[in-house]
Amino acid sequence: MNGAGGPLPEGEILDRARAWLAQDPDPETRDELRALIEAAEGGVSDAGDVLADRFSTRLAFGTAGLRGALGAGSNRMNRVLVAQAAAGLAAFLREKSGFGASTGDEIDPDAAPTVVVGYDGRRNSDVFARDSAELFAGAGLRAILLPRMLPTPVLAFAVRHLGADAGVMVTASHNPPDDNGYKVYLGGPDDGAQIVPPVDAEIAAHIQRIADAGDIAALPRSLGYETASDAVVDAYVAATAAVAPASPAAAGLAWVYTAMHGVGWETFRAVIAAAGYPEPTPVTEQIEPDGTFPTVAFPNPEEPGAMDLAFAAATAADADLVIANDPDADRLAVAVPDADSPGGWRRLTGNQIGLLLGWRAARLVAESPERPSDASLACSLVSSPGLAAIAEHYGLGFHATLTGFKWISRAPGMVYGFEEALGYLVNPETVRDKDGISATVAMLGLVCEAREHGRTLQDLLDEFDRTFGAFASDQISIRVDDLARIGHLMAALRARHPDRIGDTAVDRVDDLLSGTDDLPPGDVLRYWLTDGSRVIVRPSGTEPKLKVYLDVRGDDAADAAARVAALADGVRALLDAID
Repeated sequence: MNGAGGPLPEGEILDRARAWLAQDPDPETRDELRALIEAAEGGVSDAGDVLADRFSTRLAFGTAGLRGALGAGSNRMNRVLVAQAAAGLAAFLREKSGFGASTGDEIDPDAAPTVVVGYDGRRNSDVFARDSAELFAGAGLRAILLPRMLPTPVLAFAVRHLGADAGVMVTASHNPPDDNGYKVYLGGPDDGAQIVPPVDAEIAAHIQRIADAGDIAALPRSLGYETASDAVVDAYVAATAAVAPASPAAAGLAWVYTAMHGVGWETFRAVIAAAGYPEPTPVTEQIEPDGTFPTVAFPNPEEPGAMDLAFAAATAADADLVIANDPDADRLAVAVPDADSPGGWRRLTGNQIGLLLGWRAARLVAESPERPSDASLACSLVSSPGLAAIAEHYGLGFHATLTGFKWISRAPGMVYGFEEALGYLVNPETVRDKDGISATVAMLGLVCEAREHGRTLQDLLDEFDRTFGAFASDQISIRVDDLARIGHLMAALRARHPDRIGDTAVDRVDDLLSGTDDLPPGDVLRYWLTDGSRVIVRPSGTEPKLKVYLDVRGDDAADAAARVAALADGVRALLDAID
């Protein structure tokens, strides 16, 4: 965009594209970009539009780092953009540490900030990771590359285990196959958590300075980075297996596991063995890493059809349980047998899993003779209010945060945290991020505890309703091709707050754009209805979606289900009227 906010002239777009081409070290994206430039110069209108999309702006670096489609250009994920990001992060770390400052004294290499780098199995993840390690080392930092493609939780663990100042994970988690991303963690006082403001803006400013210089070939590189040994992975395996070692009731447990074409299986299998659980039946079509994700439209266990192969394998194995991780294994999905569900299996919602694991965590803390005085449970503000009910029941603190584990992991006194999007933090002393592998171990512990008494996960869900109340949740997602549509919908809702949603009146509205309830500002609207129901609307932080979260509390499970279904109809009618 130009200074007036309009589109950039075609000549400027072409100038940007040519400058990018001159510094691109990747033959694939160079060929791609050269062909686009030649087509645009030849008057092919579509080529000009594609170039404008790629060069009118940059992928924004924020608290989630970078995430976007692979391809040439400043608005895509590629080796030029990653090099700029790595050099910018290195400059930030040097500035914060004072390393290399002009003091007149000789620089002590032992004082250099340490950065650990991990990567998943997506296309170019290994290339981006090695580029980053070389650039960190070239900037004088101590760079440590994990030994192979590994789950995101292993990287988050490694930041703390190795005493690193920062960590980078190259992953786009459960995004579509053509995406990739770049997540940043901080060590030291941040304790291995993802970055939050104002650090994201400070790093982004350094990245922009590097980009403005215009030639990544001038950035110093070094092959002097270290490669971590398997001892890091072994330490993660041992710590994670200790979350819930198997009881005798684990014998005979039949279950199915899918890695969703991701990197979870190798580490997951080692953890399960170390914890003493029987090995699951793997979904062979999805067990090995494959960045093309050939059997699913979206490699996200929440997406319709993504777990169909797992359900088929579970039926064939007469399994008691299905477990799924997303491609970088930081999320957990669980399914149970249900004759009334299509295919005979029902996937539990993220809230149902989160509340069961939260109940487990609260019991463990309550029973501990070393219970911290500030022990608390935490979840994102769009997750079920049921966690607050658990905290109250056990006399624990409770914190609702903005979405994302960058916030949840920082809640004071947190012993457990979750978000409804299948993310769970069950061992905050080990990993300060969501972890689908440790959450699986905790869930298996719950399953086996129930088995000791001849009970199932469904029995635990029913007991939860009797103990804490029947909570029900739903989510409406609107996927868009044009991000402007999300802005239009949010602006329309802010311009005129609805008086009612469906048949229920709106009691009050919280607009978090300027912050509320001790929460930092966020693009979130929260509606409280007169019957106690809650509706929250926000743009997704990682996908082109508008998300609406619905939560109700009923007299029993059937009443709660009816209430949330009626609320969903009211929300759809509201959005249809705007659109």
